[in-house]
Amino acid sequence: MHGFILSILIIITIIVWLRIDFVLGRNKQRQEATKHEQKTRYGEIELLPTGEEFFQYLLQDMQQATDHIHLLFYIFRSDHIGSKLISILEGKSREGVVVRILVDRFGCHISKKQLKQMKQAGIQFAYSHPPNFPFLFFTLNRRNHRKIAIADGRIGYIGGYNIGDEYLGRDSTFGFWRDFHLRIKGDGVQDLQEQFLQDWQTAKQVDVKEESHYPPLVKGPHPLRILPTDGVYLEDTFIDLVKQAKATIVIGTPYFIPGELLQQELIYAAKRGVDVSLILPKKADHPLVKEAAFPYLLPLVEAGVNVYQYYRGFFHAKSIVIDEQMCDVGTANFDKRSFHINHEINCLIYDTEIVQTVLKELQHDIAISERLTIEALRSRSLIDRMREKFATLVSGLL
Repeated sequence: MHGFILSILIIITIIVWLRIDFVLGRNKQRQEATKHEQKTRYGEIELLPTGEEFFQYLLQDMQQATDHIHLLFYIFRSDHIGSKLISILEGKSREGVVVRILVDRFGCHISKKQLKQMKQAGIQFAYSHPPNFPFLFFTLNRRNHRKIAIADGRIGYIGGYNIGDEYLGRDSTFGFWRDFHLRIKGDGVQDLQEQFLQDWQTAKQVDVKEESHYPPLVKGPHPLRILPTDGVYLEDTFIDLVKQAKATIVIGTPYFIPGELLQQELIYAAKRGVDVSLILPKKADHPLVKEAAFPYLLPLVEAGVNVYQYYRGFFHAKSIVIDEQMCDVGTANFDKRSFHINHEINCLIYDTEIVQTVLKELQHDIAISERLTIEALRSRSLIDRMREKFATLVSGLL
């Protein structure tokens, strides 16, 4: 009996410690976070809505680099497409091009043997945000979720694709992988570069900034703003965007755990006559994320929000379109992790042509999705509701 009580006390102590660690670590991150006020740039943007297009352009631009290549990804696999990219990077490094790769430790799926070969070829490699004391549990949960690629400081990439075969639809579990990535040429790339170099310095504690990282950039036709966030301020940005909407809001996200403030703002928008549409995947790629979304969906649907479940593959695109006048494409999801833990980077676009291109893709996805009804939400089984209750308890970590 005494052993049982002792075990319970130990479990309670661990849970309390983890909670205190997480809260204090998050508070420390909030205190240290910088609110980025990026300038409006005028670059040349191209939307890449399929994995084939993304990797075609990415490999081509990396192959043509002559000074430096900077890559930051959350997930990097040394599978077929990953090995193909690594081979190009090793070749460029041997040619004298400086290659730096920054990957999240939990998202890195490159063997030790492959990493050794990369380093022997001269590639500089680092893990972002290593766990550290005193807030070990929080820093273990903190992810650098950004996806940035830069060639010679003149061409940059930002969006939802990582490096792996599944993003080409080669995972039979998910099938076609729906995602958005942006290729930016010219003005605007300097802001992606600045963020990469900051993250590299954080990971390596070495400042490697050089004049060649910031070449003269040509201005293009598309106004844009790069928005990095460090677990703070992103929720405020999304709330402001929803408040600005007068006619339409279209949101695409693979994970929808918005928290009370943003959920209420979407309900207010629907009630004041804004046509709000939300696209989610029907299948989940992580445990409990789908269950954690459902408690938010019933009030939204009851308020008149249109919720669609994409079922022809996996929906991973992260985008918002407001009044067909501006849009956001980036790495951040509509969830608590992106708002309060992860380090993200988004691109706000104010060009009508690009906005319409993004909207057209989202409208196509809506057309081939299943609309979620009030009846379906209300008829969820008791087991489903119990799983949702549990998912809600841990939703801050999902």
